[in-house]
Amino acid sequence: MSGKLKQRSTSNSTNSSIVSVNEKILKECHSLYMEGDKGLVTTANDLDLSLLAPRKKITVLLIGNHSAGKSSFINWYIEEHVQRTGVAIETQGFTFVTSGRKRESLTGNATLHLYPHFEPLRKTEGVTDYLTTEISTSKQKKFSLVTFVDTPGLVDGDMKYPFDVNQAILWLGDLADLIFVFFDPIGQALCKRTLNVVESLSVNHADRMRFYLSKADEAGHESDRQRVMMQIVQELCKRPGLNRTGFDMPTIYVPSPNAKTSRCANQIEEVCKDIEKTINQTIQNTLNALEKDCDKVVKLIDDRLEQDRLNTSYNFAARSKGVIFTLLGVLLPVLLFVNFLASNASEQILQSVLGNGTSDALKLYMAPVRAFWENIPSDYHWHTLGFCAFLSLIFIILAKVMSRLRPTLTRKQKRSYSDKRAYVHDVIKPKKQQLYSEYLKQSVADHDL
Repeated sequence: MSGKLKQRSTSNSTNSSIVSVNEKILKECHSLYMEGDKGLVTTANDLDLSLLAPRKKITVLLIGNHSAGKSSFINWYIEEHVQRTGVAIETQGFTFVTSGRKRESLTGNATLHLYPHFEPLRKTEGVTDYLTTEISTSKQKKFSLVTFVDTPGLVDGDMKYPFDVNQAILWLGDLADLIFVFFDPIGQALCKRTLNVVESLSVNHADRMRFYLSKADEAGHESDRQRVMMQIVQELCKRPGLNRTGFDMPTIYVPSPNAKTSRCANQIEEVCKDIEKTINQTIQNTLNALEKDCDKVVKLIDDRLEQDRLNTSYNFAARSKGVIFTLLGVLLPVLLFVNFLASNASEQILQSVLGNGTSDALKLYMAPVRAFWENIPSDYHWHTLGFCAFLSLIFIILAKVMSRLRPTLTRKQKRSYSDKRAYVHDVIKPKKQQLYSEYLKQSVADHDL
């Protein structure tokens, strides 16, 4: 007996250790995205790239008809009575059940502040008033890595909900990592509303959906159970998105020490295995996404720095062209105008105005221009000056067009990008490798890593 207790204690200790490692990995991955100015989200925003920080827990959405056992399953999983069971449908809404430091209940607005990624749910009119969050201190199973979303019980008939329950469930299905569908064999297992919602969810999320025959111990004899299950499966397979082969529907029920012994196989542990498998897959996906996002950010920074280098080189060439065309635009008319004045003014006037040395130098350097000017008939001198003025204007316009500059980074910006690149490449990526090693050590021996 003592040996069994010791073995169980060791198993629980190992399980707790694994949960703490997984919880640490998800939290550290989240912090690498949200770590202030150095976080991947802020860095990506500066690069016009939108990144979403991974969640610290997986989300499990539970749907089904009224009294299908959704709340009872949550209470069993966390081993604490946080969800009322058998609640009247008129007062039931969406309840988030998550782990925390102390037992507390939150209203709708507080719930949306706690879960910012669920904020768009506010757009569904009336749903905020029917949102609650139950925070539990339970450490049972993998609860510290799970957020359960208990949905209103679905019923047919004239029942009117205070909000569009179908729309809200479908929206939550987009964010859920797992979707559990509970069918109650003694209730409205074939509820049309439930089947319609299940069919809509299966269009995009069939791989996340799991179907269970809940309260299977209350379904009577084995033949009764099989008949109910066949009816449910047949009804599901009539739906276009659900007519898949190998349809699996385990029978589950919440164990009770006071209940009579049932011959029905209870596969409720399979539900826990699905949750554990999804947690492990989520951790791997998060670490893989972290590496890909790091590569994206580094590439964008490299591209931006390279583009800045190209723009700087282009701007240097543009400025050079601008200077050349500006000189042509300014010097050409000036030279011709000076030559015009020199050729039409007497030598005595030039010497008196400019002096003998300057006058002689002007004649020497202007000789080529004067030779060109003397070949032009005197009647066309003013025409030539007008044409040169027009040509000068063209050169100045070209100078303006050619000298247009491309935007470049400031030294501060380049230093900032270089620092962020170094942080992503030298800090975040090695941290990701370390987290992956810690995750693998849970199932692989150290010498195999």
